[in-house]
Amino acid sequence: MATSNRVRAANRDILARLRTLRIVPVIVIDDPKDAVPLAAALIDGGLSCAEITFRTAGAREALRQIAAAHPRMLAGAGTVLTPRQAAEAVDYCLEHEIPVYPGVCTPTEIEMALGKGLETVKFFPAEPIGGLPYLKAISAPYGSIAFMPTGGINPANLPNYLGFRKVVACGGSWMAPADWIATKQFGRIRAETEKAVALVREVPIAGESRGATS
Repeated sequence: MATSNRVRAANRDILARLRTLRIVPVIVIDDPKDAVPLAAALIDGGLSCAEITFRTAGAREALRQIAAAHPRMLAGAGTVLTPRQAAEAVDYCLEHEIPVYPGVCTPTEIEMALGKGLETVKFFPAEPIGGLPYLKAISAPYGSIAFMPTGGINPANLPNYLGFRKVVACGGSWMAPADWIATKQFGRIRAETEKAVALVREVPIAGESRGATS
């Protein structure tokens, strides 16, 4: 099913926010009671977005609580592997006119996404599969598609990824790892998020500054 005009409009709005934020915290959360204070820590640190991975039983309720408490936060579901999980995430994707960014790591998977009318995808697992050189190689034939690398992204390699003009934003878990969430170290999460935001501000937007990576 091809993307509808409403999905395209929603995609544009979301991508505009992601291009501004440039980082998406990838969250693994066990206890839904931690969801709202976690969201507050991210927002206070300067990141009003999060990907809640459906790797835990509490993910669905955590996502619901964040959406209820912080409706302006850009919160999405990650690691959605089955139709049932998609339904739980209110993520029926194209059929229900909700934006979706599928994970890809090969040209064949990029072609599949393009066949559905999708022009933004998650590149996963970014570092284990070959990192930025591999992403540049497989993305070369596809002029219109944009990527959100996730998997092995950290403060050391983040600037290089963000310097590539086809990268919208990067997903990472270093500012809010699962053990910090489980032990309720929300002040530490806020502080690490602030550092990540400060780092991003130092990275020129590709194509808008001399020396940016093409």
